[in-house]
Amino acid sequence: MKLLNYLKGDKVIWTIMFLLSLLSILVVYSAVVTLAHKFQQGNAEYYLFKHVVIIVLGFGLTYVFHKIKYTTFSRVAQIGFILSIPLLLYTLLKGVSAGEANRWLEIPGLGLTFQTSDIAKLMLLMYVARVLTTKQDQLGEFKSLFRYLLLPIGIICALILPANFSTAALLFANCLFLMFVGRVKLKFMFYIVGSCLVFALLLGVVIYQFPNIIPRGTTWKARIENFSKGDSKSNYQSEQAKIAIASGGVIGKGPGNSTQRAFLPQASSDFIYAIIIEEYGLLTGFVMLFLYMIFFFRGIRIIRDSDKPFAGYLAAGLTFSLVFQALINMAVAVNLFPVTGQPLPLVSMGGTSIWFTCIAIGIILSVSKSNEDKEVENLEAA
Repeated sequence: MKLLNYLKGDKVIWTIMFLLSLLSILVVYSAVVTLAHKFQQGNAEYYLFKHVVIIVLGFGLTYVFHKIKYTTFSRVAQIGFILSIPLLLYTLLKGVSAGEANRWLEIPGLGLTFQTSDIAKLMLLMYVARVLTTKQDQLGEFKSLFRYLLLPIGIICALILPANFSTAALLFANCLFLMFVGRVKLKFMFYIVGSCLVFALLLGVVIYQFPNIIPRGTTWKARIENFSKGDSKSNYQSEQAKIAIASGGVIGKGPGNSTQRAFLPQASSDFIYAIIIEEYGLLTGFVMLFLYMIFFFRGIRIIRDSDKPFAGYLAAGLTFSLVFQALINMAVAVNLFPVTGQPLPLVSMGGTSIWFTCIAIGIILSVSKSNEDKEVENLEAA
């Protein structure tokens, strides 16, 4: 109980973070068996130890960031947004390539890679929250809205798009949500959404007619076509995920008893939700969904209790981003969406992606801590 005295902010969010991380450790240890036989002579403990270290460091990052005054991130957003642009450009040109896309940069001397889009996503959401706060009185004109918000959002998303369509699309959707919360005029929102639909239509035509013009055009076309066909041969990953979910039943096969981990690509990352249901059952799958919904609800409470606009916008953007990504990942696992490659926050095996998720949660908790401090001050004043 003494530990809780050091953890400030919303205790429910801390609890959800702990529960999801604990489940992640259990499932990753089971899901990496095939990966361990392929690369580590069957030593699954190697991946287990690495994953535990990453999660522990992630909790450390959450603790550090939740101690930082949230107003600091307003200043960080200005510099971080500007630095994100050359970082994304360098990644496109010189980044580590995997799956026909340059998404990663390697950290010299550590052997670790990170997706620069994770940094850009965090910085952009903080930047949008700052602009909605400082330029609120100027955003009533579309010209100002375009200059201060749409153009910066478009630049970051356009730089992410060639290598990672799903991340760019989710980030743009997150920004739209934040603009809606930030009281941008509805007619402007309709203009933006309409323009996006036209752009998506044109992009779809280009992909289908001239797929080789865009670096990952053929991949995007294949994923859409395979999803629309729905046959087993074209949708191997989704088919194996559905088998895992169906064989798990209500209570699951039990920890470590997954069969589909041997056949399902990315069993420990992109499709870990299917392995969770196979081993722990549909009930656990629903409990996980419920935990993310509670996380979202607690984030909404933090927004409601914030008396400063930037604090509310910051918490809103980051909370929606994490929960929306989780819902997309789970939708892909149950074959409601085409394969996107989005990890399940706090659960999927990963490196720096877990750290950036923990940083985002730390910032949310920083806002929550500020709200609690304000309540204490008000009570003492009374």
